[in-house]
Formats: sequence, structure tokens, C-alpha cells
Amino acid sequence: MCGIVGIYNHPEAANLAYLCLYALQHRGQESAGIVTSDGKVMYQHRAMGHVSDIFTREVIGKLPGRNTIGHVRYSTSGESTLKNAYPFVMKYHQGWLAVAHNGNLTNYKKMRQKLEDEGSVFQATVDSEIVMHLVAKGGKIPLEERLVSALKQIKGAYSFVFLTETRLIAVRDSFGYRPLCIGQLNGAYVVVSETCALDLIGAKFIREIEPGEIVIFDGNGMKSIKPFPEKTKKAYCIFEYIYFARPDSTIFGRNVYQIRTGLGRQLAKEHPVEADIVVPVPDSGVPAAIGYSEESGIPFQMGLIRNHYVGRTFIEPKKEIRNFGVKIKLNPVRGVLEGKRVICVDDSIVRGTTSMKIVKMLKDAGAKEVHMRISAPPTSWPCFYGIDTPTREELIASSNQVEEIRKFIGADSLGYLSQEGLYCFEKLSPHEWFCDACFTGNYPEELEDAPEIWGPMKKR
Repeated sequence: MCGIVGIYNHPEAANLAYLCLYALQHRGQESAGIVTSDGKVMYQHRAMGHVSDIFTREVIGKLPGRNTIGHVRYSTSGESTLKNAYPFVMKYHQGWLAVAHNGNLTNYKKMRQKLEDEGSVFQATVDSEIVMHLVAKGGKIPLEERLVSALKQIKGAYSFVFLTETRLIAVRDSFGYRPLCIGQLNGAYVVVSETCALDLIGAKFIREIEPGEIVIFDGNGMKSIKPFPEKTKKAYCIFEYIYFARPDSTIFGRNVYQIRTGLGRQLAKEHPVEADIVVPVPDSGVPAAIGYSEESGIPFQMGLIRNHYVGRTFIEPKKEIRNFGVKIKLNPVRGVLEGKRVICVDDSIVRGTTSMKIVKMLKDAGAKEVHMRISAPPTSWPCFYGIDTPTREELIASSNQVEEIRKFIGADSLGYLSQEGLYCFEKLSPHEWFCDACFTGNYPEELEDAPEIWGPMKKR
């Protein structure tokens, strides 16, 4: 999962890109980068780490131009190294081209092998580099046609922003897996992954880029083309609502906070239990816990406090400090928990080890009972569209029943939201609008990149 931004025709383009990336930091914390264009020359800066550490006033001052794209990275393909940091920039016979990408291509290995066999030389190990090679090999046709030809050869999830010397181009795949929207600020256009970035810079939300749409921003304004056959079924990522998007964003036409509190209310209906307090696993579990509390009438309490300043930990203690990895992020409030029957609300259980440590932490702090409630169905299948989930064998729900998982994590009870309850916010068929393959194993399209290593899979 990554966050992307594009700015067209603003005198402080780099500053705005920095602020947008800051708002999108939750979508990627490994690296960040900005590329600008002054109409003739491109300037770039990429580095490992957080946005606020990378882009000092001095660095931003060296990124002139009215047009820019930016990226924050959370790696789902390729190593976490500087060579794989976005945006990528290349020079080919038609000029300069830069790209930033959110998503994951599912035929990357096949396409890379084909391009290498034809003589292409790759500089990195991330999937979207193949798009740059396909554009460069497109002959003498205009960039717009080259891009369409390249996109027709790739599969999977992608929201792209491309930058040339004079144009900004935004693209969303035909399934619409990842969010991407357009805003305006004082005559400038802004393209971002989530609306929370528009809010920060005071830009007006215009609309979402539609699945399968290419939007071009240049001296003539904004132009939209739709060169791909429309999918009869979209595949918006349901996990954006459950975990990834910021609660103050509006994506896929709905407010994320309202969706998450609604999931919590539905969870309370499906899995009620006698308890004294409802405690979220912060931060992603907070809205669902509020919804659970509202529906059940059980008081909401912040029984776990998150350290928001956790970064890379280079010096770790020896084994005598148990559960250090969780304790550095979360600390229990004994005065809230002691002697209480606790409902602990989280968004998911992946391997189960973190949930096990959280349950133990709550009980060590004096909780009399801990009842885990998860505001999503069991995560049983890996994601191939931009979320870094483990192999199927590592997913605890792929080979264990709920009661077995409960015993493993040490909770007094465990309840997951049902597959039907997941769509309590929407009357449409879930398979018409959302990708929920991580819960069902029903993938929207065939996966070409060695699916045998991930175990058997189904297709819708």
C-alpha cells in the first residue's frame, strides 16, 4: 500500500506535494520522494524514512516548478531500498517521464522476463518499472497512445500519476482497486490517494477518478479518456475501509469513519457479550470500538495507549523484557483495566502473535476477562493487489477454526464480523462492487505470477 500525489500548475507545487504526502504518511513509511518539473527540466529527491525527516526547507527549495508528483512507499513488491523508492524518472527519445504507483501488478514476473528477453535492462525490483519500459518501447506514436498500449499489457491493481515536462497524467485500473481523486486549489489541479490530503491543503474535492479512466492535465485544462472496456464488476478494496484509509477520508463515495463505526455496531449485534468496558486496539480499531460501544451500551475506554513516535528501533533489549515489539507501540492503562471484563476491538488478526501479546498485556494489567472482537471476517487468503499479507500458510485463519484461534491468542471469547455483516453499510451485492478476496479467496482475475507458491486459489 502506498500514497501518491500529483500537482499541476501551482507556484508552490513541491510544498503542496510535501503537505499531501504528510497527510498520506499512514499509507507508507519506508521511503518518500518528490519529482518536479519547471516545463523543461525535472528535479527529484528520494530517501528512506518519513516525509517530515526527508523534506527539509532546504530540500524543497531545490525542487522548483509548477508541476510535481510524489510518493510514500509501503513495499509489497521489491526490496525496501533506496533504488526502489518512488517516483521513478527516465529519459527516452520523447523526453522525460516520471511515475508514482499505488497497487501491485499481478503479471509483473511474466512481463519482466519478456522485456529482459527483448533486451531491456532493469534498475530496480519493483513492478511498475515495466510500465516505463513498455512506454519507452512504444515506437514513435504520441505518449498518450504509448501509455494506453502499455496499460493494456499489465494486470492487477494500479493508481498511477505520471509527470512529463509539461503534463500530469493520472490513471486508475479498470477494477478500481485503489482510491484516487481530483481536487482544485486556486486554479491548480491536485490528484491524491485520499481526500484527507485535499483537506490539509484546503483544496476543493472535485470527483474520484473512475475505474479505467486516464485524466490528462495540461495547458488546455483537464481531459478525460476511457480507452479500456468497462468491467461489468468493479473490485474496490474492502480493506481500505477496514484498515488502510484514514478515518477522515472519503473513498469510493463513502466516509471511512462512518463505515468503521457501522462495522462496530454490526459486530456488537452479531457477537454480544457481558462486559464492563470496550477497549480499542489503537489507532485502527478506535472507530469500530466506538460503534460497538454505542450499539451495546457498554462504556468506551482507552485502555491501551499508543506511542505515536515509534520509528525504527536499532537497539532492542534482551529477552528479559518480554513482548518488547508490542510494548514499544502500546501500553495498557492499569487503572482502566484492573478487575474489568474487557471487550477488545481490533480490525484483523493476521498471524495471531500480536493479538496473543495484546491479550496477555491486558490480563497482566489486571483485566479479569478479555473478549476479542474483530471488525472483519477471518483473513484467510493473501492479497496480491497492494497489501503485504503473508503466505496463506502463515495466515492463522487459513488453517484454524475460530475456537482454535481463540485458544492460541488466550482470549476468553473471540468473535469475527460475518461476511454478510461486512456489507451492513451497502445494499448492493458485495461481489459487484468490492474485492474481498482476503476473506473469501475469490479473486477478481487470474493471477499469472507463480500462484502455486501461495497455495490454491479461486476466481470469481
